[in-house]
Amino acid sequence: MIFVEFLPHPTYCFNDHFKEENMKPKVYITRRIPESGIIMVRERCDVTVHPSEEPAQNDELMRQVSDKNAIICLPGDKINKALMEIAPHLKVISTFSVGYEHIDVQEATKRGIYIGYTPGVLTDATADLAFALLLSMARKIPQCDQFVRDGNWKAMGSPLHLFGTSVWGTTLGIVGLGRIGKAMAQRARGFYMKVLYSDNMRLNPTEEKDLDIEYRPLDDLLRASDFVSIHTPLTPDTLHLINTEKLKLMKQTAILINTARGAVIDEQALAKALKEHWIAGAGLDVYEKEPIDPKNPLLALDNVVLVPHMGSATTQTRSAMSELAARNLLAVLRGTPPPSWLNPEVEKIRPLSEVKMI
Repeated sequence: MIFVEFLPHPTYCFNDHFKEENMKPKVYITRRIPESGIIMVRERCDVTVHPSEEPAQNDELMRQVSDKNAIICLPGDKINKALMEIAPHLKVISTFSVGYEHIDVQEATKRGIYIGYTPGVLTDATADLAFALLLSMARKIPQCDQFVRDGNWKAMGSPLHLFGTSVWGTTLGIVGLGRIGKAMAQRARGFYMKVLYSDNMRLNPTEEKDLDIEYRPLDDLLRASDFVSIHTPLTPDTLHLINTEKLKLMKQTAILINTARGAVIDEQALAKALKEHWIAGAGLDVYEKEPIDPKNPLLALDNVVLVPHMGSATTQTRSAMSELAARNLLAVLRGTPPPSWLNPEVEKIRPLSEVKMI
């Protein structure tokens, strides 16, 4: 009797599948984020964290993601087709942000890569900053601070020096009434402001009454408002939404606030408007190019307050963002829907059961 020994074919995929199911997923975090989220991911994954608070250079980013199953990224990281092509094992992209312009969402979805993001948790912090910019510009807080530091304060200062404009009882125009826009409207109530809003989707009358706000087309809002606060996402329709034509509609005493996306405003037009005093001032947290170009004409003007994209920069908010980014990532690797899911249509391309690793 002849016994024949059958050995597994070397290309048989059972062992490879077994290895993937039983190894820890490899995760790359593109910058240091609050530790609470990193700890959550490290409990179940093999984690590499870019050691600096500065973004990784593109070649470093590409090198690091080549063997990773998941990444936590931030705005400024180019998560594009080229990166995805060299990261064949990538299953989930979790961004530490509400915005996702840095991610090629269509390409990721086509490749069956899940995307999580962090809306909601930074609403109040961003609205707080928008109102702080409004107050800072209205009451010339930066100029007053510098005045004191320069030793210019005298016991009997001129009653005409460093005076600003009242906020109480004025009109606030909100462009884009999403979560943050609504939160801004609620803050305006405390200053007895009349609130107008413009949005491509109008609220029903009950919602308008509850928020105590009034709808106006954009041009009418710009003409009527003492303060204009931008809270619209950046889309092809909102790119340079506030341009020369729109700035010339505003009151000469008006102040423009932007905590949304820099490219919603045409910066060159805004610099001209501020320099020539078409409007009184602006408070900006976001810019067309970030970090801001040292040659940006806004830097030479004293009727604008500039802060470095810090709308979510509170301890509580950044920790919550870190944890939500971690939960989004871990949920996908467990084969369950992420809490904040940007591209749910991806499940038709690659079901959650196929990305499960833990």
